[in-house]
Amino acid sequence: MNSNKSIKEKWIEYIHQLQDNICAALESADGAAKFVEDKWERPEGGGGKTRVISNGSVFEKGGVNTSVVEGKINPAMMQALQIPAAGEGGSWFACGLSMVLHPANPFVPTTHANWRYFELYNAAGELMDQWFGGGADLTPYYLFEDDAKHFHQTLKNAHDPFGVELYPAYKKKCDTYFANHHRQEEMRGIGGVFYDHLRPTATKDVNWLFDFQQANGNVFIEAYVPIVMKRKDILFTAANKYWQEIRRGRYVEFNLIHDRGTIFGLKTNGRTESILMSLPPTVRFDYNDQPEKGSEEDKLLQACLHPVDWLNIESGIGEEVNHWAASVNSC
Repeated sequence: MNSNKSIKEKWIEYIHQLQDNICAALESADGAAKFVEDKWERPEGGGGKTRVISNGSVFEKGGVNTSVVEGKINPAMMQALQIPAAGEGGSWFACGLSMVLHPANPFVPTTHANWRYFELYNAAGELMDQWFGGGADLTPYYLFEDDAKHFHQTLKNAHDPFGVELYPAYKKKCDTYFANHHRQEEMRGIGGVFYDHLRPTATKDVNWLFDFQQANGNVFIEAYVPIVMKRKDILFTAANKYWQEIRRGRYVEFNLIHDRGTIFGLKTNGRTESILMSLPPTVRFDYNDQPEKGSEEDKLLQACLHPVDWLNIESGIGEEVNHWAASVNSC
């Protein structure tokens, strides 16, 4: 990247390259379906590239979307962002990649990731505020502890060069954020990392933040694709599929009730088709569904009732599983 470019320009360039890289890796993992791109423009300013994959050998539905948008500050948007306005007549810029993948096989987990950058300007067009946010999380339907450890360890490996305190802090934020608060804090999945409003400081300038954000985006393929390759050919039954659709219901509840990204997109007149791309293609809302005690379905549910320290960080004996990612492709 050209060092003379602004952070905004570098970020836009990076996000589009990341979209290409992730789509290529996912197409290779699927082996059949290809992403279809839909370019769109936003009347208030900017646009994006929505890329959707569907009815593949692995991915029933998924999207890897980028957007570069801007507009005038309004109260609804600022409430959705949970930040103070930059002043009357101000404007904003946002650019990011948002991704959700819903596999057909219930033994392959759903995943979500988002990396974004915002700038706020006053009425004179002067930069008043800037920040990064993002993260990635995993939503399995059947619990494989090796998968959970691999996913979390890979994210931790990306964080550690920037500070060993970051992964535990951002894992905790993820556990807290991706929860259905109306269901006694039941988690959407087994978590990952989540952070927001990372602003430049005297010790961590905007370039440091940019590098940290890149490290998170770059590690996604390593975190997720090996799990897909290990689980995609497991045979499953109609009962397994039924359970997947029950848990997908929880996913829908979170995205429509709690997710700030969904709220922000709708409050800023975003493209509805792209915003709701995250919803699964089939889903069930059975009344008071409860899995049989001790079943594999119940094992997954129990793991979602409270945060799990997958890497034993709290006990100081974090487990290294770097070798795991390299070995699963030969399984």
